Amino acid sequence: MKKSGNHASLGMRTLAVHGGQHPDAQSGAITTPITATSSFSYGDFDSGERRFSGEEPGYMYSRFGNPTVTAFEERMAVLEDAESAVACASGMAAVSATLFALLKSGDEIIHIGALYGGTEGLIRNLLPRYGIKPVFVPDLDALKAAFTEKTKMVFVETPANPVMGILSLEEVARLCREAGAVSVVDNTFATPYLTRPLQLGIDVVLHSATKYISGHGDATGGVVAGRRELIDPIRTLCLKQFGGCLSPFEAALMTRGLKTLPLRVEASSHSAQKIAEYLNEHPAIAAVFYPGLKTHAGYEVARKQMKLFGGIMAVELKGGRGAARQFLDKLTLVTQAVSLGDTDSLACHPASTTHSAVPEKIRLESGITEGLVRISIGIEDTEDLIADFEQALEGL
Repeated sequence: MKKSGNHASLGMRTLAVHGGQHPDAQSGAITTPITATSSFSYGDFDSGERRFSGEEPGYMYSRFGNPTVTAFEERMAVLEDAESAVACASGMAAVSATLFALLKSGDEIIHIGALYGGTEGLIRNLLPRYGIKPVFVPDLDALKAAFTEKTKMVFVETPANPVMGILSLEEVARLCREAGAVSVVDNTFATPYLTRPLQLGIDVVLHSATKYISGHGDATGGVVAGRRELIDPIRTLCLKQFGGCLSPFEAALMTRGLKTLPLRVEASSHSAQKIAEYLNEHPAIAAVFYPGLKTHAGYEVARKQMKLFGGIMAVELKGGRGAARQFLDKLTLVTQAVSLGDTDSLACHPASTTHSAVPEKIRLESGITEGLVRISIGIEDTEDLIADFEQALEGL
């Protein structure tokens, strides 16, 4: 922190601009320069040996570390109130590095409710090849009975992709502490502006930084934050070995995105609340899944652990797949795309896109039906977005 080390006394908008920021030592540049190099000179033989052994700090090779990437990691650690953070090439690189670094053959991982399709595929299909057993439970009540002596990790999303399921992170953290398991939360939908899982007792928090962290749809990356004892093995055992490092160019874009994160999330959250209320009354809509609606099963928990309710929702159209297709194809301001958290509003049909590789039985158990559409609200004027939804729903 360039002006004060007392992060607790600063608001999130201030932290987003100043937290972890240091003017460049050589030029004085406020914005972190992009260090576009693959290798770094370490001077002499002995210094190289000390750096590679870990006895001496310093950069060696950009897969191991890069000043621009380090600057982004430091800023994310501040925003998540973490001891350390490590940046990765994508959200899935962050997920896979975390799981493979902290789990080993013979361990069990429990995941709760619906997850992003890529994460679900990794847990269900890839981990068993390495002797790691996945255990699925639908809710917190089932979690209590699922722990065994082999349970080493519990992985959750909240709000969950795409049906916006809400879990009490304090309760997840408490149960994991009692069982001696590491708790991991994908905080992509909420961002550190809306929810800070580590302050609620969670051990590890990760993001697809491609989404709200970047915020402009022009960079791909991921980040993991938590206690140093958990982050160090993710960096040394997996990031270096798997090679899923973040490029300095992407890191610079992520750092730029962080400065406006609170403003963008506030704007999209306020719009999403109004849009969810509008859609909830529309006769063509069977259900709206948004934690800001009092009818949402997780409303009270979300109100407790979220600053606002976020910019993402899902809607169930009464006409199933045909209605979903018609609705999506008639949208004009809202773009059909599978990402989220951009300045642009985006919408997609999870069953045929993001979760198409998930077996149908599992999709349906998770509430991902043929009539479900996920919507990510951007920063456009709320009234214009409502008008677009209204015309797209005509005739349904």
